[in-house]
Amino acid sequence: MKNENIVQKIWNLCHILRGDGISYHQYVSELTYLLFLKIAEENGVERLLPQGSRWKDLVEQPKDGLLGFYQEMLTHLGTSAESETIQAIYAFPTTVFSHEENLHAVIDGIAKIDWNDLGDDRFGQIYEGLIEKSSQDVRSGAGQYFTPRALVNSIVRIMKPQPGEVIQDPASGSGGFLIAADRFVRSEKSKSAYEKRAPKYQGVEIEKNTRRICLMNTFLNGLDAEIIYGDALTDDATGLLPADLILANPPFGSKAGSRRTLRADLPYQNANKQLAFLQHIYLGLKPGGRAAVVLPDNVLSDDGVGRLIRQDLMDKCNLHTVLRLPTGIFASATVKTNVLFFDRGMEKKENTGSVWLYDLRTNMPVFGKTTPLLDDHFSEFEKCFGNDPHGKFQRFDQGETGRFRSFSRQEIADRDDDLLISWLHEDSGDIEDAIEAPEEIAALILSHLQSAMNEIEAVVGELVEAAEVEE
Repeated sequence: MKNENIVQKIWNLCHILRGDGISYHQYVSELTYLLFLKIAEENGVERLLPQGSRWKDLVEQPKDGLLGFYQEMLTHLGTSAESETIQAIYAFPTTVFSHEENLHAVIDGIAKIDWNDLGDDRFGQIYEGLIEKSSQDVRSGAGQYFTPRALVNSIVRIMKPQPGEVIQDPASGSGGFLIAADRFVRSEKSKSAYEKRAPKYQGVEIEKNTRRICLMNTFLNGLDAEIIYGDALTDDATGLLPADLILANPPFGSKAGSRRTLRADLPYQNANKQLAFLQHIYLGLKPGGRAAVVLPDNVLSDDGVGRLIRQDLMDKCNLHTVLRLPTGIFASATVKTNVLFFDRGMEKKENTGSVWLYDLRTNMPVFGKTTPLLDDHFSEFEKCFGNDPHGKFQRFDQGETGRFRSFSRQEIADRDDDLLISWLHEDSGDIEDAIEAPEEIAALILSHLQSAMNEIEAVVGELVEAAEVEE
């Protein structure tokens, strides 16, 4: 059976839970518990699970008392499995099931799927397919943070992860960047070469159930990844090693809702979460280490502390490339984003000489369900970027009518260090006129509400910080 057919069969089971008001994101989190048990039976990992807490035990349990047995089983797996990763997947478990009939129906549905002849790599691909479907649920809000696979793949091809490197994602989500990096390394090297010098993968995830999904995803895809449960902007990040490569799409929104103290080593303390993540990333690189980070437009143009952080970035690092991303690639339809590519400098200052900008936004379609983002959309950018992950490939300025241009550090300084530079004329209509699908209209409304909330949170955060200083 094809992967997409299995994904659809499992996905269809979520309709059983609609009456209980369960979101798709909650459903995928719950599936983590159940699918792991079934996959463990299929691929031989079951030996790591305690007797009495395996898939067959769940299937053979009578419907009466099934929910209580299931809850006890989850707790037992979180304390008694012979693998620390499996224990972490089942740590502090909660279930969204409130009716034994629904739990029995989902178990029965999974059991009826033909799991024969599936290799270990396909288990991971199937689980990733479920995560991607979850991201398309505008009601859950999960898609706002889901990085489109085509973008992830393009960034990884450009950054060229290597064996033996320390590769990190400080906002790991479901683990998409780490998994794509590992697939790239495996595709470029022999099995023996990979096993001799496997990369060291590290991630940080603040949300408990998302970390659980990330652990499951990396485990099924064969990664030996350390996923820290915590906030990379706090002292939770002390376990991270200096990185050779950081790939990240930090979550949108303000830091104002958190009462935890930011790390003291971030030189520019502020309430903007993306600006704090950007500092964490460029300070977390080894000298010569490289990074690619997805950031919203405001990070490239905000004055005040935003400008100071951009100056610090271009001083400590070689910010060699900025990619303006198309509109609509995230569920928050009006969020406009970019990818910053940079290396930690070998010198102490003045490491950026010029910045190349590629405009993949102007005169591009509005992406969404009706117009999906594909790998081919990045092919011209990848050609212009070149085959050197440090941006040292010979490049050519395409002028005012082209998409790829170079700006000197002095030209950027003359613009008050504003990196939000555009030169192409926009022929297309307004984004809101281009959005037609009901799901995209709903996403647009939600994004407006979220933007308003982010602004309110930022103001509240600044007021709280001011009050604390006065005290």
